[in-house]
Amino acid sequence: MTTALIAPALTRLAPVGLAELIDRAALQTRVDRKYLVPAEALPHLLERLTPYAQALDIDGERNFRYKSVYFDTPRLTSYYGAAYRRRRRFKVRTRTYVDSAQCWLEVKISGGRESITKHRLPYHPDDCDNVHPGRAFVDEALTRESIGPAAGNSFDPVLVTEYHRATLLLPDTASRVTLDTELAWRLGDSTLRLPGLAVVETKTTSAATPVDRMLWQTGMRPVRISKYATGLAALRQDLPDVPWRRTLRRHFHGATWSMDPAPAISHRPEQEASCV
Repeated sequence: MTTALIAPALTRLAPVGLAELIDRAALQTRVDRKYLVPAEALPHLLERLTPYAQALDIDGERNFRYKSVYFDTPRLTSYYGAAYRRRRRFKVRTRTYVDSAQCWLEVKISGGRESITKHRLPYHPDDCDNVHPGRAFVDEALTRESIGPAAGNSFDPVLVTEYHRATLLLPDTASRVTLDTELAWRLGDSTLRLPGLAVVETKTTSAATPVDRMLWQTGMRPVRISKYATGLAALRQDLPDVPWRRTLRRHFHGATWSMDPAPAISHRPEQEASCV
């Protein structure tokens, strides 16, 4: 498992507590860069980061289980906003920190120049599959961000993602880096897994981090991937996938599926490109 593969390198990083991490790099408004990195490359990357990074440490643990439930309108307003690259788009989800049984309801807004704004509300873990207890919060966040039409629609659970995450603080740039491994998506009775890949994401106010530069030096470049939209595009072959088509073709061919037969990744008609 990838979590065991990176554990020794994580333990060699200096620790940082959650309160200090939030204080120094909360970054509720930020620029994200995402990379799909072979799992076997992570230990070397972490070794190179030893002079620059601290690892989030909670009670001696440095790799944590996450579960997210994504909600969307009956017409998949959130998904299509991402698929058609609308300037103002959003995601609604619950995020459960499985090891601590803490849960948040989140509304993420993507704005101009790829900036991300996140609104969060503490949530009861038993309600992680239900947006109704926090519906007023969701509507208020969408209205405040001038995304009015979606506020009047119902929101239903659409997709579940599960993964392990290690979080790093880069003190010199007040930025964060997350390493997501053991990636899995669930849609009804179907499950997709990417056992050999990790999502490495840098979160900063704007400037590139040492992690970005290290990955660039190895020929890796940011990719278009959204845990919600890319995962749903892979699992639902009737949806447009233009923004993530290259990512799906290059990186999802090694996915494992619980459905039989596994769907083809690249069967969609090319005329969908006109929708971007």
